[in-house]
Amino acid sequence: MEERLQKYMASCGVASRRKCEEIIQSGRVKVNGVFIKELGIKVDKDKDVIEVDDKKIKPEKRKVYIALNKPVGYVSTVKDEKGRKTIIDLIDINERIYPIGRLDYDTSGLILLTNDGDVYNRVIHPRVEKNKVYIATVKGIPTKSEIERFCRGVDIGGYITAPAQCKLLKINDKDKKNLLCDLEIVIHEGKNRQVRKMCDAINHKVVRLKRLSVGNIKLGNLKEGKYRFLTDDEIIHLKGE
Repeated sequence: MEERLQKYMASCGVASRRKCEEIIQSGRVKVNGVFIKELGIKVDKDKDVIEVDDKKIKPEKRKVYIALNKPVGYVSTVKDEKGRKTIIDLIDINERIYPIGRLDYDTSGLILLTNDGDVYNRVIHPRVEKNKVYIATVKGIPTKSEIERFCRGVDIGGYITAPAQCKLLKINDKDKKNLLCDLEIVIHEGKNRQVRKMCDAINHKVVRLKRLSVGNIKLGNLKEGKYRFLTDDEIIHLKGE
């Protein structure tokens, strides 16, 4: 049975389907000994030999679904050209996995990883609105009108965000010169540095940012830098079954 090359690569745990498309176009993939750079080619896993960086790939026998408490100072990629630590360095399993979405280098908290390309594409698809909950420590205390504007949607550079939720949790008044507060923020989009840009838009710069949940999957008491495998119920939630 034939399927698109990038989908097959994702099922082998190479990367997300979108990233696999980039790998194909960069000339790193061979099908039956021939380099392929064009998208759209279909392969038969039972007949064709597919190689990435001169290594034969095959589908992962075990599907893996992981929740990681990402520390600040790690990038949410499989490899980093700058030599920085990646979240893959924190996980010790045999399967090749990749993150579902990403958290910024200077953001901590829950991030999900898998080698299931179908689940990856379902979770990041714009039509799938899974709420993501963050705790943001920001400078100053937002006014009621600023919070209302945040919740309606703000311009983060040519893009108006969808309606969101924002609630003042705590005011930190220990340092009078640099008043801080904690906000609970709920969004369902995943634009680059979106929460930080949204806070900038109401003139309250983020000092610390942590993600607590994605959909029904919660960080809970998972220690920073540690990971766990998702439960059956959490996997069903991701698959939308």
